[in-house]
Amino acid sequence: MIRRPRVPAPEDFTAPTHSPLVAARLGLWLGVAFGLCFVTGLLSHYIQHPPGWFTWPTRPVDLYRVTQGVHVLSGVAAIPLLLAKLWSVYPRLFVRPPLRRPIRLSVHALERISILVLVCAAFFELVTGLFNVAQSYPWGFFFPAAHYAVAWLVLGALLLHVAVKLPVARAALGTPLRPGPGGRDDRDSSGRRAFLRTSAGVAGVAVLATAGVTVPWLRRVSPLAWRSASGPQGVPINRTAAAAHITVPPDWRLEIVWPGGRYALSLADLVALPQRTAELPIACVEGWSFAAHWTGVPVVQLLRHAGAPTGRPVRVTSLETDGLYAASTLPAAHARDPLTLLALRINGEELSPDHGYPCRLIAPSRPGVLQTKWVARLEVLG
Repeated sequence: MIRRPRVPAPEDFTAPTHSPLVAARLGLWLGVAFGLCFVTGLLSHYIQHPPGWFTWPTRPVDLYRVTQGVHVLSGVAAIPLLLAKLWSVYPRLFVRPPLRRPIRLSVHALERISILVLVCAAFFELVTGLFNVAQSYPWGFFFPAAHYAVAWLVLGALLLHVAVKLPVARAALGTPLRPGPGGRDDRDSSGRRAFLRTSAGVAGVAVLATAGVTVPWLRRVSPLAWRSASGPQGVPINRTAAAAHITVPPDWRLEIVWPGGRYALSLADLVALPQRTAELPIACVEGWSFAAHWTGVPVVQLLRHAGAPTGRPVRVTSLETDGLYAASTLPAAHARDPLTLLALRINGEELSPDHGYPCRLIAPSRPGVLQTKWVARLEVLG
């Protein structure tokens, strides 16, 4: 007689790491990481695609650098925490469904489906996010749109999961990991603490190893940072002039257009105008950032010089014709900020072609993809 192998049950997994105490604490940490990642990612999306009610301040000048750095680093921290969380709860996969109780069976099935959605969506966000910071896109969909849509899926599935597991998690979080006075510190207690310390330590090491992309004083101790100061003129770039197929015509002139008026300046005209130097960061959506000293003409002063109205949004158009970010719109607050420059120089040198020669936009607290290079036209919007 052939015996069928017995299907494991949750009680067969006796390792101390497979306990509600461990799962609840890892879930709390993971919830914080996912929460930070979602909120900062939502801010980045709204900055790039602002709804009518949304405004983003120009001060402090490093604000976007901080929020996007938190977005990427919280995603990095979430990877080992998610793996540890899945390890702590995977025995629950062997819970037998209550086949003879239709209502409980339906609840069981819905819970399993929601967990499947949560895990798959979370891995999608984290894996595609890692590919994005590496600027590698081995898929056919548009990353920003897919990443934004699936983020809402993660949020919904996570809130549902928390609602279902809240009683268990609350009881587990109220149980101390270390026995009280006079209690015996058994092997299970020390094993759970060791696993949690290891999980937190791995997450911390992952953050430290990558944080140099956005925290300048950590660059020397961040071996996995994906950007450095090795770019043209000491500042990294994402897109070269050659990749953007940029050709600056010999008779290049900057056009300034507004309802009822038009003005044009040559590069010599721009150089002759009063210049301002400001230290501002390039902060990219991939999480890396780097500060430089930019010299150029404040956009608000340039508009006044041309006789154009100020205090309105300004559309900035590049010589680039086929890029997704060949143009951007400066909100009114940024357009009138005196630190928003049409830059001509970087760190005391004339802009190289890769940094946007003959001139580029640089504004405080703004994503790098919206800091338009190779500017050809400013259009004051009504």
